[in-house]
Amino acid sequence: MSKAFVFLNCDMGSEESIVVQMKKIFGVSQASGVSGIYDIVAEVVSDSQKGLAGIVRKLRSIDSIRSCLTMIVAEPQLDNGSRMIPI
Repeated sequence: MSKAFVFLNCDMGSEESIVVQMKKIFGVSQASGVSGIYDIVAEVVSDSQKGLAGIVRKLRSIDSIRSCLTMIVAEPQLDNGSRMIPI
């Protein structure tokens, strides 16, 4: 399973409409308007990184989105004793 967080900037006043559209896209597990540098943050999940790329392409095609930053979650590594180690 692959997961990413997508940070979006959009036209002023379009946040609510965009969040509604985003939540209809398969693979978008959460989407919320936020304050700060970005207007919306979304969590997306897929079986593969290729699937994540497809979801992000759909998000970027929504009208009124001006920019998009995607952060793919790094998978935790396990040592031979099944303990998580830093990446």
